[in-house]
Amino acid sequence: MRYLRTDERVGIRRPRAADEDEFIAAARRSRELHHPWLSAPDTPEEYAAYLRKNRRRENDGYLICDRESGAIAGYANISGIVLGALRGGYLGYAAFLPYSGAGYASAGVRLVIEHAFTVLGLHRLEANIQPGNEPSKRMARGLGFRLEGFSPDYLFVDGAWRDHERWAITAKP
Repeated sequence: MRYLRTDERVGIRRPRAADEDEFIAAARRSRELHHPWLSAPDTPEEYAAYLRKNRRRENDGYLICDRESGAIAGYANISGIVLGALRGGYLGYAAFLPYSGAGYASAGVRLVIEHAFTVLGLHRLEANIQPGNEPSKRMARGLGFRLEGFSPDYLFVDGAWRDHERWAITAKP
């Protein structure tokens, strides 16, 4: 498998059409884990839309894979990429069962951040996290994100407008 970046256990790579069955099965297996924080693409139509979205210039998607087995352990996306004076984007991420809580997502997102700050040339990434999503906030804090603010009714998730905390990290000079 050709990875964009690796560490001892994890590699990140681009999602492909050939990943559809495995990705959808992992998303379905992890529905309860993600609810109500996010809905991963779990139908062929949603997965195809996910791939199309990631082909646009302002988005970039990554699969987080277990290097030993090659299995998809999670995924991360950078959306709303803006270059010029801002050079930033919005980071989203999720782990899939059975990898959740075992450090795969954190290791994979760390690789995505490194890739974003070097290869993509970004300076800032923002992660918007619902206040009750403690595992996501712990991970963001552990990766060096800082809490910058609170946005009421920020994103439409699980049928309602949800409050979010704004967490951000910037490239080290």
